[in-house]
Amino acid sequence: MQSLKHIGKMKNTGTKVIVVFRTLPGESNMALVLPTTTLPDQYHNAIMDLVETSPAQDAFEFGEQMFIKYFPDGRPMLQAMQADNRMQKVPTDTVIMTPTNQHTMPLDQLNVLIAEQKNCTVDELCTFVKGSTPSTKLKEQAKKEVVPAVDTDIPAPVRAQAAANEALSDKDIAKSYRSQADAMYKEAAKLRKDADELDPPAKKVTKVKESADA
Repeated sequence: MQSLKHIGKMKNTGTKVIVVFRTLPGESNMALVLPTTTLPDQYHNAIMDLVETSPAQDAFEFGEQMFIKYFPDGRPMLQAMQADNRMQKVPTDTVIMTPTNQHTMPLDQLNVLIAEQKNCTVDELCTFVKGSTPSTKLKEQAKKEVVPAVDTDIPAPVRAQAAANEALSDKDIAKSYRSQADAMYKEAAKLRKDADELDPPAKKVTKVKESADA
């Protein structure tokens, strides 16, 4: 089965979700997710079709694609789901990522691995979102601004992105593609580490020693 990013389920209920933003500014232990089982058919199908596309799989955050895509009825995806109160702000340790039926990983642990790959802290992961607040200003802004509940305004990552991308230019898109390429490298590293958990490292050490003795 092909591995798919951004797909998960809630730890306690098993509810299937799309991870729109893996962390939030000033709240790296929180994520923004979109439950899919209760979506109207036209929205559900459009979201699932989008998540399987190459641009969505290459994107660091699925919210980047939702921000520039539209539902069949003409509504912008990200804003529509926010306006309909369908997105939920949840702790990252309550989300289990399910790239395949055989492989799972808690989102909080995945975020740690991604941060290691990017040589940054988990708090700084939100700065890799296209149009986000620069990391040098992140801590100052986080002190002044509290991320609102999902049933009010658009969340902080989206507000920052909207401010910087009201009209997406070729330069903006090119910058996003570069970020997406980096995200692909990160995802490959994550899968390798996931594989190490399934195949104990001790076996690899033994192979190395046997090769050295030979």
